[in-house]
Amino acid sequence: MYELRSYQNDLIQRITKSMQNGHHHIIVQSPPRTGKTVVMAEIARRTTAKNNRVMFIIHRKEVLDQAKATFKAQGVNPNLATMGLVQTLCRRVNKLPEPQLILIDEGHHALAKSYQKILIKFKNAYVLLFTATPRRTGQKQLDQIADDIIIGKSIKELTNEGFLAQFRYFQPPNDFNSKLLKRNSTGDYTNKSMAEAMNTKIFGHVVKQYQRIAKGMQAVVYTYSIESAKRVAQEFNNAGISAKEVDGKTPEVERDEIVTDFKNQKLKILVNVNLFTEGVDLPNVDCVIMARPTMSLALYLQFSMRCLNPRPGKTAIIIDHANNVQKFGYPDDDRDWKQAVISGTKSVSKINTDPGMPIITCDYCFAVVKTSEVKNGKCPLCGKPIKIHEAKQVKDLDLVEAKNRKKLIAEIVKSDLLKKVANKKVSELKSPAEFNAYAKLHGYKQGWVYFQLKMRGMIKK
Repeated sequence: MYELRSYQNDLIQRITKSMQNGHHHIIVQSPPRTGKTVVMAEIARRTTAKNNRVMFIIHRKEVLDQAKATFKAQGVNPNLATMGLVQTLCRRVNKLPEPQLILIDEGHHALAKSYQKILIKFKNAYVLLFTATPRRTGQKQLDQIADDIIIGKSIKELTNEGFLAQFRYFQPPNDFNSKLLKRNSTGDYTNKSMAEAMNTKIFGHVVKQYQRIAKGMQAVVYTYSIESAKRVAQEFNNAGISAKEVDGKTPEVERDEIVTDFKNQKLKILVNVNLFTEGVDLPNVDCVIMARPTMSLALYLQFSMRCLNPRPGKTAIIIDHANNVQKFGYPDDDRDWKQAVISGTKSVSKINTDPGMPIITCDYCFAVVKTSEVKNGKCPLCGKPIKIHEAKQVKDLDLVEAKNRKKLIAEIVKSDLLKKVANKKVSELKSPAEFNAYAKLHGYKQGWVYFQLKMRGMIKK
């Protein structure tokens, strides 16, 4: 049996009080990596101990197997517990015994028709909607089915208390073009548009930045398609770093073997397409690499916090190749989850209680840091000078960018050096002059040039 942590006991007490106050459909918010399955198992144990029936609903098989093991270890009476995938339970809903309590894992999915069919069938049951991110993409939110929300401890609080690992966030320069992104019916980006937005150079770039920032760490990479995942895995293997790709089409036996090898540290890099987001237990991940954008705050937090399982002395590394931090802020930013569940709230930024999101990227080491961390004008990680730029209106930036592009095109036509480096990779640049020309072409600052030259021994001091 698991011994509950203080914040887990607090959640259960507050859930009980909410029920006593007459609420029947309750959202229970707690950040990723905080053991929500253990909390649900303990609630199920107490419920079945009173001879009441429980139903547990989940939407992924690999997570269901883990949940069953947790419920068993916690002492839940299996004769009074119905546990299954939402698709299966939905098909069999008329044959299922009526529960007094329904537990929904990743409860932000509960507006889907399959969940609603079950909830309507068992309308007298108490319903607990567990989720790290009650905010959904789209206009319809959980206030349509819930009558209360219980907010767990914040990521900052849990980190300060040692329940989550400290982390550092990096956003390397990239050729990512967000203007090419298009949304699908779920509100997130289409695979086709992500493929167009993410320059093909990203595949090799992911490996190089991993070697520079997180070399030797076990890492999970999130990509946007099976093809891109295979490409990234191949690039890692070509660099002598053991990597495997898994996706929804990977045979279950093979997938389990790969995950086991990763858990046993026989494999350094695990590349996937949306498999290792919700619930899957990968305790030894120290680095997360986001090689895809998302419009979903839920996915962003699941991606970025995958590496935050704590260990003494651990500082996790998050590498963002798709500018997600610019949209959502830091993973541990404070968010108003009560506001998030209100239908019609259009912008994710409206639920950030710190709307300014004062973060900047160091031109030298590419660390994303908060302005409050900058002391004496220096980056807290590399110690190099860092400039806090004043915000400008977007329209002004667009005008400046347009003028600069026209000027740059004219320079390329006249300059043999700019033409020479136009189609080169960074690894193919041979001299300071070429690095400066490359930086000019791609809009990189002199700090980037300095860092590249320093790494290659072209600058002695």
